[in-house]
Amino acid sequence: MDLYAKAKTLGIQTEYIDGSGHLRVTTPEALLAILDALPPETPRRIVAHPVVVRPGRAAATALSETAQLPVQWKIASGASVLAQGEAHERNVAWPPGLPEGVHRLQVADASGAREELPLLVAPESAFGGEFDRCWVIAVQLYGVRSARNWGIGDFTDLRGLLDFAHHLGADGIGLNPLHALFDDRPGDCSPYSPNSRLFLNALYIDVEKIPEFRIDAETQGALAQLRSRDMVDYVAAGPLKWRALRAAFAAFKANPGLGRWQDFEAYRSEQGTLLSRFACFEVMRHQLNTPWWEWPEEWRRPDDVACARLRRARETAAEVEFVEFVQWTADRQLAACQAFAHKLGMRVGLYLDVAVGVQSDGFDAWNEQTAISRQLGVGAPPDPLNTAGQDWGLAGFNAAGLELRLFKPFRQMLRASMRHAGAIRLDHAFGLKRLYLVPRGFGPANGAYVLMPFDALLAVTAQESVASRCVVIGEDLGTVPEGFREQMNGWGIWSYLVMMFEHDGQGVFYNADHYLADALVTFNTHDLSTYAGWRSFSDLKTKRALGIDPGETDEGRWHALGQLDEVLRRHDIHGHDLYSVVSFMARTRSRMMVVSMEDLLGLVDQSNIPGTVYEHPNWKRRLPVSLEHLSSAIDVEALKRATRERSRGG
Repeated sequence: MDLYAKAKTLGIQTEYIDGSGHLRVTTPEALLAILDALPPETPRRIVAHPVVVRPGRAAATALSETAQLPVQWKIASGASVLAQGEAHERNVAWPPGLPEGVHRLQVADASGAREELPLLVAPESAFGGEFDRCWVIAVQLYGVRSARNWGIGDFTDLRGLLDFAHHLGADGIGLNPLHALFDDRPGDCSPYSPNSRLFLNALYIDVEKIPEFRIDAETQGALAQLRSRDMVDYVAAGPLKWRALRAAFAAFKANPGLGRWQDFEAYRSEQGTLLSRFACFEVMRHQLNTPWWEWPEEWRRPDDVACARLRRARETAAEVEFVEFVQWTADRQLAACQAFAHKLGMRVGLYLDVAVGVQSDGFDAWNEQTAISRQLGVGAPPDPLNTAGQDWGLAGFNAAGLELRLFKPFRQMLRASMRHAGAIRLDHAFGLKRLYLVPRGFGPANGAYVLMPFDALLAVTAQESVASRCVVIGEDLGTVPEGFREQMNGWGIWSYLVMMFEHDGQGVFYNADHYLADALVTFNTHDLSTYAGWRSFSDLKTKRALGIDPGETDEGRWHALGQLDEVLRRHDIHGHDLYSVVSFMARTRSRMMVVSMEDLLGLVDQSNIPGTVYEHPNWKRRLPVSLEHLSSAIDVEALKRATRERSRGG
């Protein structure tokens, strides 16, 4: 079989039309690199794709044309056989009443061919939320300024933000990803380029809230300078906080507070093997200081026997336990924030963002080498704004590996994200249907689209959403594959509507009744201009100064401003300040509305400019106003009037 034919049978699209309308064909060299990076896979000849069963719907699967009848089938879960039968036609009707979960479907045809694949029994829909319409405030947690934090926002600040939002009538706080980063690489501060999506960023811990911690004079002296800065100084704040965490751990080991050791053990039991592996990975990463694929052979793959030895060894046991202590502390502080939100009666509480992938030299890529390939980067093909294409430097899931692992890695990622959240947003949700993958060593224009088991991933998402009672929003901006949004919405996954983009081909903004009900509506995102920056053309000027084509002329922006005024007037809104825009969004049917803290404070600069690394202070800006003075820095009464229709008690 030729290279391109083989790729087609494995769901790799080697030709595509890019964002500029040009036909792109993946080169043989790049295609071979993609095939080599994926788990070995034989095209199925009996059942082509994982089977998904939903209650109340006809559950049947068409057999492939290559299958020779009759076909015997068996559905197994662990050592138990749930059902079995024989098909004499090319359509198999699955029995009703199968228990929810991911099971193994074993099939064999008359030729003797045998295959095993996942069969998923899912709820009808993801969790839909227990509210009609609500709103939340979006905040970059690292940038929160307060009188007591250590120059970077933390979980105690988050509790204060929830209290602030509650008094405004909001139902929660939306946050940047809280995923674990690399403690020894403070410059790698993007929350979207994590070490692991399964664990938390320790820099958000409020060390002074750890009962055993006592601050020393040296630390106290360093804090005043950190608190005064306009940017988060990760290089200074990171080591200071890690030193404090080590001091807290030493005190905890010497004399844990009442019930504290029991709770630590309970957390370790909850997290099980994953936590043990993460702790061992971090210890080995610091010891060897090279990428994991260059480690000694016994450590190049997770090995629980090797981990057990590391945990017992006198020179490493305390280090392993320290990593676990830090994650326990972060988990319990974040859990306390969500519990506080529930106590206040907030209907969402925490709305958390989930990154699309992980860094290839981090824990998740080491721990899951079947479903994640470090040799393939997730990105985007060329378009008018990025004519060379994009490689985001992140490793993502692959279809074959997920199916071999019965979707366990995807489930673990969702479960970790939903653990303390009332809603999550899946960044780049298109990746559930197809991922644009770029092999290492090739330019981003030489990638290929690789199909994902979309229905199965939606089924797992619905399972976890219902189990965690967590709303799921899919970031579906841009040109979507045909039928994508309808299929996603059909599973109860909400759309993500950015008002800045909600207009027709002539730039006329859509009316409020255009917006979907099961959706989140917001004016902008962290990757886009703030409202004040948009109105003042600051984003256009900044990008041009950086040598980036903003994709919009000044004339185009004037037209957009005029069209915004027009849609507001059509809804009897006669201003065009932020509160006028919020008032418009509040009238849409979309069940969740997000207003960013940067917009409430009238800030001009945006959090992140895509395509820049060092040219712009991405993920570093601190809010100019401290948490204690937020109420006096915004027009609270105007905001309450604008959000009245969807505020609690409104």
